[in-house]
Amino acid sequence: MNLAKKIIIGVCIYLVFLVALLPASFVVKIAPIPNGVNLSGISGSIWSGNIESVTVQKRQLEQVSWQLSPWALFLGQAKLDLVIGNRGSAVNGKGLVTLSMSGIDAEGLRFEAPSSFLLGNNRLPFRTKIGGDISLFVDTLEQGTPWCEQLNGKLFLNSVNVKNQFGNYPLGDIELGLSCVDGNVKVKSDETMNQLGFAGTVVLQAEKVVQVSAKIKETPSQPEDLKRALAFLGKKDSQGYYPISYQGRIPGI
Repeated sequence: MNLAKKIIIGVCIYLVFLVALLPASFVVKIAPIPNGVNLSGISGSIWSGNIESVTVQKRQLEQVSWQLSPWALFLGQAKLDLVIGNRGSAVNGKGLVTLSMSGIDAEGLRFEAPSSFLLGNNRLPFRTKIGGDISLFVDTLEQGTPWCEQLNGKLFLNSVNVKNQFGNYPLGDIELGLSCVDGNVKVKSDETMNQLGFAGTVVLQAEKVVQVSAKIKETPSQPEDLKRALAFLGKKDSQGYYPISYQGRIPGI
């Protein structure tokens, strides 16, 4: 083997080790970080690393770790096995996330957080305050236009309490089914999934427009303030249901 071949092989081996051991902190320094995103406490390599704190628009995630599959890169994909915090953390989650030119896909996604984390600094109408926490479970997610190509999952609203200038509404636990219809995110619930006598759908469309088509009737487990407020929804039908219909942006979001 002549000297030139030895040099080429040596350079190739050096580059392989350089990429394999490339520190995640170096990559973050040279990467364009979006406005409103701050990272601190970065350790490990680009293949297996950890970030102590991630702040996104004043929402903080702690102990974010990842495993990056090198083989997926040959297919033009970045496949990340993500973990956020642990089950004892207020905000925690895990899942397999794939980034590609076509968008974001996810499998086996779990995310749990208090409602205050999701709302951030958004001011809701009527001085509304929302308590409780959420648990999101997504079997499959494929990004599309405007929102999704495929979605199958469930969202649990746990110990929900809504308080505003009209009253106090302890709503309890609510289960919601998640699916994708014509590129829009569809959220569905019925009376077997909540104790509020509520059944219907909420569809998230383009430009953050929501379409609500639902109904609700009085039940013994409803808060008294909610029972009194039902009459403002209009006239109930022969089965005792009050209509809920809305299309437009959510005020304050």
